[in-house]
Amino acid sequence: MKTALIIFAGLVAALLIAFYFLAASSRGGKAPGLIEGRLARCPDAPNCVCSEYKDDVSHYIEPIVIRHDTGSDAFQRLSKAIQHLGGEIRFQGDDYLAASFSSTLFRFVDDVEIRVDDKRKLIHVRSASRVGHSDFGVNRHRIESLREIYHGKTQ
Repeated sequence: MKTALIIFAGLVAALLIAFYFLAASSRGGKAPGLIEGRLARCPDAPNCVCSEYKDDVSHYIEPIVIRHDTGSDAFQRLSKAIQHLGGEIRFQGDDYLAASFSSTLFRFVDDVEIRVDDKRKLIHVRSASRVGHSDFGVNRHRIESLREIYHGKTQ
């Protein structure tokens, strides 16, 4: 019994150390940015959502529709919503924004990017974990929260 407890404690310690180093490696990256004027495609892992590519069914999320704002007003409202949810703006241009979010426990970093398409009255969004495989739906939930804040459904 005592040996099993020691083995279990050792495995837990090893797992915590592995998470610590994985999280530390996530803090060294950055958002991929625009590629030929569009947000980057998601990698094969299920820890990313993006509104640019309908053909990528497992990662696709609807863009945010600009209803009453101009593109720049919508952009500013989403910027504030990102900060309200705990994100840190890393870059903001005329029609593109990159932000990062850190998890509470290990400080894993996720990137959120938005691109305003004024012609189509859409805001394209991408949210992705920098490391790991699964995110337990955190990135999809984050974008849905941004959508709700933007459309005034929640504070």
